[in-house]
Order: sequence, then C-alpha cells, then structure tokens
Amino acid sequence: MSPTESALPDDGALLAVRGLRKAFGQQEVLKSIDLTVRRGEVVTLIGPSGSGKTTVLRSLNGLEIPDAGVVEFAGGLSVDFSAPVSKKQLAAVRDRSAMVFQHYNLFPHKTTLENVIEGPVQVQKKPKAQAVQEARELLARVGLADKENSYPFELSGGQQQRVGIVRALALRPQLLLFDEPTSALDPELVGDVLTVIKELADEGWTMVVVTHELAFAREVADEVIFMEGGVVVERGHPDTVLRDPREERTRQFVNRLLNPF
Repeated sequence: MSPTESALPDDGALLAVRGLRKAFGQQEVLKSIDLTVRRGEVVTLIGPSGSGKTTVLRSLNGLEIPDAGVVEFAGGLSVDFSAPVSKKQLAAVRDRSAMVFQHYNLFPHKTTLENVIEGPVQVQKKPKAQAVQEARELLARVGLADKENSYPFELSGGQQQRVGIVRALALRPQLLLFDEPTSALDPELVGDVLTVIKELADEGWTMVVVTHELAFAREVADEVIFMEGGVVVERGHPDTVLRDPREERTRQFVNRLLNPF
C-alpha cells in the first residue's frame, strides 16, 4: 500500500486492517486478516482456541507487533508493519485503543481507584485531581463507588472485571477491545459484566469483542467474524452467522457451543 492510499472506506469507518500477518516461530497465527470497524459499531470475533482472535486484539493495541499488514485509524494514523515500526507509531496506536483483559490484569498492590487513574495520570499526564474525579464517576456508573479503596484480592471476579472496564474507559479511547471478558468468571457473575458491555454498546462505543457468549454476540454485535487457523472463515450479520451460517465449519462451531452435550 502506498503512503497516499487509504485502507479506510469513506463510510464512517474508524479502523481498517489489511493483510495482517503474525507468526510465532514456525507457527503462522494470523494469515492475512482484513477487518473494518465503523464508529459506534460492535464487532465480535468468535472461533476455537488458537484461531488467532486474541492476537488480532493485541495487534490493534500495539501489544503485539505483526509481521506484516496495515492498521489505519481515522484521523490520519496509518502503520505499515511490513516495515520497521517506531515506538512513536506504537504509542499512537495504543493512544487510540484500550484493552480489557481476560484475567483482569489489575495491579495487586494498588487500590481500585489507583488502578483506574494509573493510565490517565502516568501515561496521558492528566492532572491527578481530574483523573480521580472522572474515575469516581465511572466507578459509580458500574456500581463500584463503594469499592474505590479496595484492593483486587478483596473484590469478586466480576467486580475486578468491571474495574478493568472502568480502567479502559478512563483512557477515553476511540476503540475498546475486550478479550474474552467473561471466560474467567463464575457463571453467576457473567451477567453483570455483559450488562455493562451492552450498556456501552447502546451508548455508541466502538468495540471489538472476542467472546464465546453467542447469545450476547447475537444481541449486541453489528458484525460477527468466525476465525479458525488464523483466517476469517465467515463474517456477517449475527442473524446470518449465528442462526444460518453459510460455511459448514461455522455451523459445526456454533452448534457445538449452543449444544455442548
């Protein structure tokens, strides 16, 4: 792709990914992935373990450096990973997105409030008083106003994950990335976290969500992408991909999750 050629279609797209590739040693994890996410859209990635879903998210957040491919955000940021990438370029990618991790990744020695303000204060250089005020507003929004002085070990898994979501929101990113946000939770705690994510979708946040919760994907997603073996097998509206998939492999996967026994 030439420096003047844009991967972004002129239809309100926030993010365009073209030809994303990544290998770990001899194992090719991503094999030329294409992805477009429009502003306010929720895209869900589904597929078996090892299909490359998390690697896609980590590449969009600059936590993984792809071997090739272009990642472009609206506003003029375009990074071609087939050439050497600078720290400044990676920082610009991270500035535009925020990740909610599967296993929370909270600092165990910091309180809830300290976890939430860490990024805004240390990375974005926001005044601490402002960061604290905004963090408290966000914590109240997810029902954790009374937990600002609690440490992670004092919180349930669902509460920790809601702190993780607030920590991401506090960065005011253009794009929210969720990596299996409920897979580490007890079943009875899943609903609280999914409710928060659904509310964010209703408010117009742009999100890419890796999930195995197909009912949730059907309810909130604008597009569902089924991946396997580092490639996109099928993509489309959730009513198509999750109810009447075109590809037999997609059908097998969906049926297995919906009918595990």
